[in-house]
Amino acid sequence: MTVIALVGARRRMPLAAGVCLLSFTAFWLAQRAADVSMIDLMVYRAEGETARAGGDLYALRTTEAHLPTTYPPFAALLFTPLTLLDTADMRTLATLGNLLLLVAFAHLSLRLIGPAPRTETALWVSALAVWAEPVWTTLRYGQINLLLAVLVLWDLSRRPGHRWAGLGIGIAAAIKLTPALFAVFLLLTGAAEAARRGHWRAPVRHACVAGVSFAGATLFAATVLPDDSWRFWTRMIFEAGRVGLAEDTANQSLRGVLARLLHTDEPGIRWAVAAAVAGALGLTVAVRAALRGERARAAVTCAVTALLVSPVSWSHHWVWCVPMALLLWTEAVRRGGRARWATTGAAVLVFCSYALWWVPHGVGRLELDQNYGEMTLSALYVGTAFAFLLQGATRNRRPDPIGDQAVAKE
Repeated sequence: MTVIALVGARRRMPLAAGVCLLSFTAFWLAQRAADVSMIDLMVYRAEGETARAGGDLYALRTTEAHLPTTYPPFAALLFTPLTLLDTADMRTLATLGNLLLLVAFAHLSLRLIGPAPRTETALWVSALAVWAEPVWTTLRYGQINLLLAVLVLWDLSRRPGHRWAGLGIGIAAAIKLTPALFAVFLLLTGAAEAARRGHWRAPVRHACVAGVSFAGATLFAATVLPDDSWRFWTRMIFEAGRVGLAEDTANQSLRGVLARLLHTDEPGIRWAVAAAVAGALGLTVAVRAALRGERARAAVTCAVTALLVSPVSWSHHWVWCVPMALLLWTEAVRRGGRARWATTGAAVLVFCSYALWWVPHGVGRLELDQNYGEMTLSALYVGTAFAFLLQGATRNRRPDPIGDQAVAKE
């Protein structure tokens, strides 16, 4: 049986690789035909140039859209190698790098969901996932979302107590603050495990490594860019408006949905209350999933919670739809039932339909005048996230066999 399985795997691998390559090629041609600007990649390059020249990083306005710097100074240091490439080569390498990161992201997602993921499965998933709106838009803009997600999943897919577990989360948080919620989740998991079982060291150590890594990267940036670091951590971090308009259709966070629902450019205290409730709900569901051994559900729950409570979560930040869909599909295969298959299909449809772009948007702040139908379409990601959280909150407390197997295999 082992020989037969090996022969079968050798036959499946070329097919999966061929289909993935064909899908990526079609994607590449489609993006070239659309004449994508990769505007965020151009901003990253400008940040790297400013950091090298010793300029004021947070006074920067670049590209035809006059976009500002919004990431911590450590990110600008990482972007400096982009200045060594011409624009055409930079765009090509960025696209190739993101496609490779997509395959790694799919592989790590499968690793977290169950033991011993097959490479060909990751290739099949990648061939389909590249057409999902968040992934398409990430590559269209030349964004770093897949890199951040891979850093986080690399950490969370390690065995408990692994020496380097936490390094990826810390570095990701130093580049962009949102992944820091994973460290909070790990600390809460450690506290819950201590209360219930007396075991707390693995998740707490994981969180501490993340904290030390974040602090180290941030202090390094402060040494190289002291003025920019002072400006960011004392002023820029509090200016959410620098990132973009709250009501923008692309803003798939609670703040964006409330801005469109209330027809205001700043939902204020109502958003703060809603974000606090969503954060508490999401972290509670994530910790409960972790205690049941459901590592994949815990990770995805924490990720969507961070996206919900962030002041701005652009649609391309929702690349976490890939492990979410994989998790729902795996549960539907394992447990069956029309409801589970319907849930999986609905989630895939939401992230692959591009429906949030079917509403009036763009210049003129058109989103402030959306009707209820349009507001529903432009809230699909947030609605799907809440449905996922509620599904996790109402799950049976019995241990998940796939999660237990994954832990055991580590």
